[in-house]
Amino acid sequence: MTAAAPAGRGGFVPGADRSRPPTPDDLALPVAGRTLLTGPDGHFPRIGELPAGLDWVPLGTLDGVPAWAAEVADAEALPGRWRDWRGIATELPEPLATLAGRALAVITWRRTHRWCGACRAELTDVPGETARRCPDCGLTLFVPLSVAVLVALTRPGRAGGPDELLLVRHAYGPTQLWALVAGFVEAGESLEAAAHREIGEEVGLAIGRPAYVDSQPWAVSGPGTLLAGFTATVTDPDAEPVIDPTELTEARWFPVDALPAELPPAYSISRWLIDRVAAHARR
Repeated sequence: MTAAAPAGRGGFVPGADRSRPPTPDDLALPVAGRTLLTGPDGHFPRIGELPAGLDWVPLGTLDGVPAWAAEVADAEALPGRWRDWRGIATELPEPLATLAGRALAVITWRRTHRWCGACRAELTDVPGETARRCPDCGLTLFVPLSVAVLVALTRPGRAGGPDELLLVRHAYGPTQLWALVAGFVEAGESLEAAAHREIGEEVGLAIGRPAYVDSQPWAVSGPGTLLAGFTATVTDPDAEPVIDPTELTEARWFPVDALPAELPPAYSISRWLIDRVAAHARR
């Protein structure tokens, strides 16, 4: 269950409180497809700055201020700049990027989950929760969450040199970047088991027990994606990667003091993990 945010709690807190309607000073996140509206200053507008008549859905609170999202059919009808999540995450502080990702997830889910998949009745909102329920058969649906793991894999340096980090180039997406091995968690699989499996499938290597570092909501891969980051050490330091060509085009060990320039963006957990490994190696 998603409850209202405790009074005075800072940062972004998800919620589904409809006990009061939006007020003019509340944050507004209109959504059109995969884009969100920002104002002239690059931040999200307030409810009072937009036309009346939008169907606002509660998202939670940001630093105690309620935030609402609404689906917009005609983007040209609202003044401002429409931006995708990648652009927002690049330019705005982390809490705003997280809030934007939730707005995309909630609005996309509501648009694609209007009807009951079991008996075809129209779903209704569950009070106080980000959920919808069938009034006929009782089926209850929540916003789906897809979880993926990323692994910063290292090995001891050659001839006493600095540790080395395994970086890969993917066969899809931003193919020019050197990134980390990553993949989605399967049903019935733990995060750690997924890390072992993805490393084995994509580069043919075995690892020791992965150590959890951090997580990040990620709206580039699609609404409702959560990335879980790990570090791990290869069990055989002499082993070389053997790539799965359907997933990767290249995999290479890099000394942590000579990483390539084509790395993931600074706002991504992939870059956080890479920077963490490099920083620890310099101590």
